[in-house]
Order: sequence, then structure tokens, then C-alpha cells
Amino acid sequence: MERQESSTSELRDAFATAAGDAGTSVAEAAFRALRGAIVTMRLPPGARLSEQDLGDALRISRQPVREALVRLRDAQLIVVKPQRGSFVARIDPEAVRAAQFVREAVETAIVRRAAEGVGPDAADRIGANLAGQERAAREGDAAGFFRLDEDFHRTLAASVGCGPAWRTIEDVKGHMDRVRYLSLPDATPLDRLIAQHRAIARAILARDPDAAAAAMQAHLREIVVSLPVLARKFPDLFSGNRDEGAPEAGEVGSPEAVAPIAGGRW
Repeated sequence: MERQESSTSELRDAFATAAGDAGTSVAEAAFRALRGAIVTMRLPPGARLSEQDLGDALRISRQPVREALVRLRDAQLIVVKPQRGSFVARIDPEAVRAAQFVREAVETAIVRRAAEGVGPDAADRIGANLAGQERAAREGDAAGFFRLDEDFHRTLAASVGCGPAWRTIEDVKGHMDRVRYLSLPDATPLDRLIAQHRAIARAILARDPDAAAAAMQAHLREIVVSLPVLARKFPDLFSGNRDEGAPEAGEVGSPEAVAPIAGGRW
């Protein structure tokens, strides 16, 4: 019961944080909170999602929850089974590879542009982010590192006016994000990722677009190495191993009934 209440509290806190952003609708905040819970396995593959239970957990009506679930379905993060309900989708390796392809194409272009010159404010934010990554690694805070990793790439895009391009990437990388989260820190050591981020930043500050693009390419291809390792280690989390609509006992229900799979790994 304590873990169930903690899971619900974390979901509610994530919703409140998202709802606090200016211009964010209730449905958008619900989508962000639920997407984050799916990516970080607080809502694990196979978990059943009930509009009523989610609305009760977030203390909102069913309509914005319904809108959020439609977006999650469109992002292929949930599957809908007629007469059975909505379930968190298992990780699709093909979707991971497709997202990696899109990210590599877009983000190598972003860092090439960044290497033409970024402002001092952006350079300071990148430096502060890298320092935060190192602090998270020292403290063994993989979840904190994951957030800083996201912010690093988002900051690079924003620094050259490519914020809309990053939002496009966010729409397609949900399955990739789940593999990234699972990979930390065992399949992909944090020190390796920090070194890769620093190589990208150094190339940008040196105004070397070829080196920046090569460093970003090498970094984003890290997922190709960890994907098969994780699929073998966590076969029940990946598609093709079990019926998407037939979660095992303990995986079905509202957020209160879902125990985080990765909760004790950090």
C-alpha cells in the first residue's frame, strides 16, 4: 500500500508541475505526467489504464484524461483492446530504432548549426547542465541524470532556434526514452554518457561542425548497443514476448495498483 500511495503521489506531483507551466492545459499536463510515468516505468508495460481511476488519482475530470490517452495512443505508448480496455504498450524495438534514426538526422543538423556560434547564455546553460550531470552521477541519481540528459539536448535545440524540431522529436521518441531509462546506469554507464556530452559541447565551442555532428552521431548510436542487452534482460517489457492486452496479475489496475518495476534498481 505504501508503494502504491507513493506511485500515485509521484504522478500527482508530476501533473501539478506540468500544470504550473504558463499556457499548459489540463489535458496537456495530464499527458506529460502520464508519459513521464510510462517512460520511467511507474506505469509499466501491461498496466491497465482506467479513465476514472486516473481522473481520481489526478483529481481531474475524465475528459482531459481521455484526451491524454488519445495522445498516448497516437504516440504508440498505449494500446486499446476492444471490450478489454487500454494498456501501457510494451517497448517496441522497431519504434526505438526509428526514433534513433529521426533523432540522429535532426540533432546532427542542430549541432552543426550550433557550431556556427551559440550565445554566451546558452554556453553557460550547457556548462551548468554538464556540471549537474556529473553531480548526479557522483550521487548515483540515475533519474536526475535522465532529466538533465533531456535538458541538455533540449537546450542545444533551443540555443539555435530549433525548439519546434525538438518538440517533433519528443513526439516520436517515447519507446526510445524507455530504453534509455532502463539502460541507466548498468547497460550504459553514466560516465560514458557525460564524456559524450562533453565531446559534443567542446566541438560546438570550438566551432567545428563536423566534429560536433560526429560526436552527436556516436552518442545517439549508444542506444543501438544497449537495446539488445536490455531486451534479453527484461524480455517481458518488450513486444513480441507476450500478448499486449494480457498483463499478468499485479500489473493491471489504476496507478495505485501498479508497483514501479524499476523502483529499487537505483
